[in-house]
Amino acid sequence: MEIPILKLKNILLTSIQSDMNDDDALKYQSDVMSTLEKSGAKGLVIDITAMDIIDSFMARVINETARMARLMGARVVLCGMQPMVALTLVEMGRELIGVDTALNLDKGFDKLVKMFNEGVD
Repeated sequence: MEIPILKLKNILLTSIQSDMNDDDALKYQSDVMSTLEKSGAKGLVIDITAMDIIDSFMARVINETARMARLMGARVVLCGMQPMVALTLVEMGRELIGVDTALNLDKGFDKLVKMFNEGVD
């Protein structure tokens, strides 16, 4: 499954539109890192609006993807988290370290733009 990664100005936008198996998740992670390196983007928005459930592996992949992007100098905003996904992450004890969150894609993009305009690292 190919997940599109779009670039708007200096921000990458990616939206996970369906549940992924483990191989898809790892390919997604690799594609995001490769695109981040090639594009020089300074921000990454990961939209998970379509994800109704999340398992521990997918939670780890999202967290690691965000951490890797952060190490590459990009700010990360995770958006569109469904209430049950948030509940599952809390119950699993998964923290999203170094990741800002937003209610939806629009607010996630705006949050990154605001960070860049204010010079927040």
